[in-house]
Amino acid sequence: MKLTWKTCLRAGITVVLVYLACTYWKDLVKVVSLALGAASPLIIGAVVAYVANILMGFYERHFFVKSKKPIVKKIRRPVCMALAFLTAMLAIVWMLTTVIPELIKCVELIIASLPNALNKAYAWLDERIQLGSLLKEMNLALPDANSDWKKAIGSTLNIVLTGVGGAAKVAVNAVSSVFSTVVTTFLAVVFAIYLLIGKESLGAQFIRLSRTYLGDTFTDRALYVLRVVDESFHSFIVGQCTEALILGALCLIGMVIFGFKNALTISIMVGFTALIPIAGAYIAAAAGAFMLFVESPLSALLFLVFLIVLQQIEGNLIFPRVVGESIGLPGVWVLAAVTIGGGVMGVMGMLIGVPLASAAYRLISRDTRAREMGKSLFDMPHEERKKNALFK
Repeated sequence: MKLTWKTCLRAGITVVLVYLACTYWKDLVKVVSLALGAASPLIIGAVVAYVANILMGFYERHFFVKSKKPIVKKIRRPVCMALAFLTAMLAIVWMLTTVIPELIKCVELIIASLPNALNKAYAWLDERIQLGSLLKEMNLALPDANSDWKKAIGSTLNIVLTGVGGAAKVAVNAVSSVFSTVVTTFLAVVFAIYLLIGKESLGAQFIRLSRTYLGDTFTDRALYVLRVVDESFHSFIVGQCTEALILGALCLIGMVIFGFKNALTISIMVGFTALIPIAGAYIAAAAGAFMLFVESPLSALLFLVFLIVLQQIEGNLIFPRVVGESIGLPGVWVLAAVTIGGGVMGVMGMLIGVPLASAAYRLISRDTRAREMGKSLFDMPHEERKKNALFK
């Protein structure tokens, strides 16, 4: 490689920046945190705009698309944007009035049913394998039916909640007052509206600036990566929400037909946990079976069979036809993304980790195939990149 003064200058600037970052790391973190805090309404607004754009795009594709009247073209964007925000508000109201109360009811039922369920399980095992005699021989004992289960459950919950106390303090400090929350929400919504109204012009401006100051090569590669990430997040959001609604509705219909108790509560829990890939199905199955086990162990067993059959029908027949190809990520990588994302950021990490892993999987698979063909991924047209994907 030919050594030029530009190369030496870039190397020198890089060394100086790395040295300053390492020396003043704490101050740098404070500055970045302050900047992120100040820009939080804009960041939230961008997230709101991205989600609302999915709904707005759906309405725009169906709002008098064949009409050539100027008035229709003029009002299409405002009307579709208003419908998108109205849909989102109705979904939030429905969650606050129906979903969250039913989830709270589900947790309360599980806690209230735990003592009776444990006693029933102990009696059932003692009847078949003489568990009491076996425990006596091992110098072990289980608490009897008169034990203070609620006190034990409360102690366990206190231990669990102590572990997440730091996160709760961070949340309380972040949202220190109702006024601050209202102002942040208002600014975020206003910023989201501005982004949605002029998304084409804003996109063209950013591309123009990037091409001018960063070059065509960097811009083209960045746009391709962003396109793949957008495809992954769009497919994940639409796919998981649609799957959750379909699965919850089918579960409610099936439970009502077969006469299961707490049909609405369990069905809402099944639909809500379906938003979490892989892990959600096990959580719903375990919680629903436990709630039914208290009433009848046979009902719990039949519910597990019903839920397994329902998930197979929904996943193999209904979901592919309604949603089509979703995130395109093999199950083992979905599990890895859920595990790592959940360990880093909790439930939010589970939701974000899967589409990010899907985007990385697509980019790596297509780049691998392009290199095997002796080409560069970014030198190939977008459709050819997709066709040459190594992993389907």
